[in-house]
Amino acid sequence: MISLEEVLTTINATRERRSYFANLVLENPETIPELLTLCNRIDDDISCKASWGLEFLCKKNLKAILPYLDQVIAIASRTYKHSAVRPMAKIFEILILGYYKQKSQEIINALTQTHREKITEICFDWLITDQKVAPKAYAMTTLYLLGTEFDWVHPELKITLENNYATGSAAYKARSRMVLKKIS
Repeated sequence: MISLEEVLTTINATRERRSYFANLVLENPETIPELLTLCNRIDDDISCKASWGLEFLCKKNLKAILPYLDQVIAIASRTYKHSAVRPMAKIFEILILGYYKQKSQEIINALTQTHREKITEICFDWLITDQKVAPKAYAMTTLYLLGTEFDWVHPELKITLENNYATGSAAYKARSRMVLKKIS
C-alpha cells in the first residue's frame, strides 16, 4: 500500500501534480481515510498539500468523499492556514453546487440538513474572519445557494457583504456585487 504522506512530499501547487495525486487516491480509494488524517494535521504544512489533493479529488469525483462528509466538515471547521482553507472552501462550493444546481441524487442523499447548517456556519466564519479573497468568494457562492433553503442566510449575507464592501479587495467587491444582485 502506498503512503500518501510520502507522495505529498513530492507534490507542489501545479495543477499537474495535484491532479496526479487526486488520480492516485481515486485509483486507491482505501487511502481516503489516510488523506483525511493528513488534512486533519492542521498545524502541519502537510495538511495544506493534503487539502489541495482533496480538492482535486472532489473536482474529479465528488462522490468519493460523500461517505466522509462528517470528517471533511469537522476538518474544515478547524482549518486555519490559508493554503488549506482555500481548498476546503472550494470543496464546499463544489458540494453545494452539486446539491442545489446539479441536484445530484447521491449528493442530496448524503448531504444532510445538519451538514448544510454546519457548512453555513463555517462559511460565515470564513467570510467575517481575516481570510484571503478566494475562500471568501467561494463562501459567498456557497452561502447564496444555502440561502435559497435557509431563510435567514440571505439577509445576514447581505449585511455582511455590505459591511465589508468598503474594505474589500477588487475581487471581493466584484463577487459581492454579483451575489448582492442575485439576492435583490
